Amino acid sequence: MRGTHGRRGQLVILSCALSAGLLAAASPAAEAAQAPRYSPGAPGAGDPYFPDMGNGGYDVGHYDIRLAFSPDTGAIDATTTVLATATQDLSRFDLDFQGPLTISRLSVNGVTAAFTRSGAQELVITPPHGLRKGSPFVVSVSYAGVPQRIDDPALGVSGWVATKDGAVALNQPIGAATYYPVNDTPDDKATYTQTVTVPAGLTVLANGEPGPTTTHDHRTTFRWSMNRPMASELSMLAIGDYDVTRGVRAGGLPDITAIGKSIDTKPGQGEVFNRTTAQVVDWESSLYGPYPFDSTGGILADVGVGYALETQSRPVYDQDTSDVDGDLLAHELGHQWFGDSLTPVHWSDIWLNEGFATYSEWLYQEKFNNVPVQQTFAKAYADEKDWTGVVADPGRDHIFDDLVYNRGAMTLQALRTKIGDRAFFTVLDRWPATHRYGNVSTRQFIEFVERLTHRDLGSFFRTWLYQPGKPAL
Repeated sequence: MRGTHGRRGQLVILSCALSAGLLAAASPAAEAAQAPRYSPGAPGAGDPYFPDMGNGGYDVGHYDIRLAFSPDTGAIDATTTVLATATQDLSRFDLDFQGPLTISRLSVNGVTAAFTRSGAQELVITPPHGLRKGSPFVVSVSYAGVPQRIDDPALGVSGWVATKDGAVALNQPIGAATYYPVNDTPDDKATYTQTVTVPAGLTVLANGEPGPTTTHDHRTTFRWSMNRPMASELSMLAIGDYDVTRGVRAGGLPDITAIGKSIDTKPGQGEVFNRTTAQVVDWESSLYGPYPFDSTGGILADVGVGYALETQSRPVYDQDTSDVDGDLLAHELGHQWFGDSLTPVHWSDIWLNEGFATYSEWLYQEKFNNVPVQQTFAKAYADEKDWTGVVADPGRDHIFDDLVYNRGAMTLQALRTKIGDRAFFTVLDRWPATHRYGNVSTRQFIEFVERLTHRDLGSFFRTWLYQPGKPAL
């Protein structure tokens, strides 16, 4: 739990001061100056695209989600426990929590706390006592109901998505709060445990590594742990009928893949999917440095959302067949470095996710299909019809446009041409290593490249990232 070591140090110092009698001489004015000034945490994290998402005043260290799912009704019965540290003297604070789920109990540090719900997603919590800056605290929320997915006209479906055989939770960009209370901002990563109980016969997959599975009274409980920092938009749950394949990557890394039984109709596809995933991860590790998580894998399922998503350590691919597309795997697995381990501070910087992942596809085409990256770049450059947007600030409704994906990848190839292969591939290796598990911005990337190359690249990046219009070659 982040922040606890500093607090223990404060307590030791305070104890020593008391034993020496140093506090006895403190003046009333000094005591008043040290008194906490409690105030509410901000109801948003400051992202201009999603001003209501996330919250201020605290830093989450861990989420423990315990959930029982009923396929007959689609309902969940859950308790989520949030371990956090106050970053200011808090009188109250918010979590993001949306939809028709009903809260039955809420406590802070084991004591019942008052709460209200306002707007689309604000869960406003007032603890019995103020929370001092630097102090760890625990929030426990028990709730039940049928989660409702989000269907945004510009951004598509996210959150808890009911399927024919269960449900899949895909949370980018704003879906996590549909089934658990969360500080839903990419800038507050945390570790996770997810414990899910379902009727015997169903399977549960999630981020990270599996724990023991137990069955009792015709119900099975699955446990998953993600022990590396993860943004809420990358958390995932998949409940349903799956054929699971377990392998081991070179170096002993677990490789857990699954295919929905409704589409697993070709013999041997489970092994093909598992083996191809491991091969792509091995190859990308040779370019981007060590794989950043403790297991890998993926899920092929007929979810009906129309996209694949780079959910941390285990991407989800929405498909109606079990065909394995190496290009697509290269994209979503490339995200494990660019987007998952390195996560943008703000959504405007999403090209740092999608441009690098698209470039991973281009590199895959060159490596495995003999299509040179420059050829792919030339075709994308010639075929692009709309050059009106700004790559590094596409706008809230355009974060999933070609502007971000293809022009982001074109920017990288133009950079490669500008600085040369040796420097460029050093960037691909050192950039994710330098900021491993952190949050990054476009400005940081530019400064990183300029330091590494000892060159002023301001004009280049202004042209490719900050100005609309078709750059001259």
